Amino acid sequence: MVTLRTFTEAELAYFDSLPGSAADPYSFYGFPRGSTAVRARWAESRLVSDAGGTLAVDLEGAVVGDVQWHTVPYGPPPMSNAFNTGIRMLPAHQGQGHGTSAQTALAEYLLATYPVNRIEAATDVANRAEQRSLEKAGFTREGVLRGVQWRNGRWNDMVLYSRLRSDALSQTGSIEP
Repeated sequence: MVTLRTFTEAELAYFDSLPGSAADPYSFYGFPRGSTAVRARWAESRLVSDAGGTLAVDLEGAVVGDVQWHTVPYGPPPMSNAFNTGIRMLPAHQGQGHGTSAQTALAEYLLATYPVNRIEAATDVANRAEQRSLEKAGFTREGVLRGVQWRNGRWNDMVLYSRLRSDALSQTGSIEP
């Protein structure tokens, strides 16, 4: 079973080890990854603020991935803000249900902690594994965003998913903002 938690300072090296090549087709944006900017954010806020954050996906004491979220405004804040989420799992831990558990936990945490009504996530139209994971985590497919992401030297379509507070209430009982 996975848990979400803040990163320790020693674990920031995780960000140096992330795939940054075309071998990772859904995460390659043509620029290097690394922990320099992450270390500055960690020193300032431990990677969590009201506007967004990054948490470690922990499996038996080891970081096997991370989840992130950032604010998306759909009108006057704060009531029209939503959170857009993302996940990254190390290749050795993909396809085992850990990502689904982490995305479920993140959505529940955000809905229980912040006064948002909407959690959203998008994934490449070809990333069927992530689409299944989001659906298992209680997200609803909304549609395709055409040509929305520049990656691997071309424009890519993404599938948009959402999970609303009312969806969470029907799945997990009462959650207060």
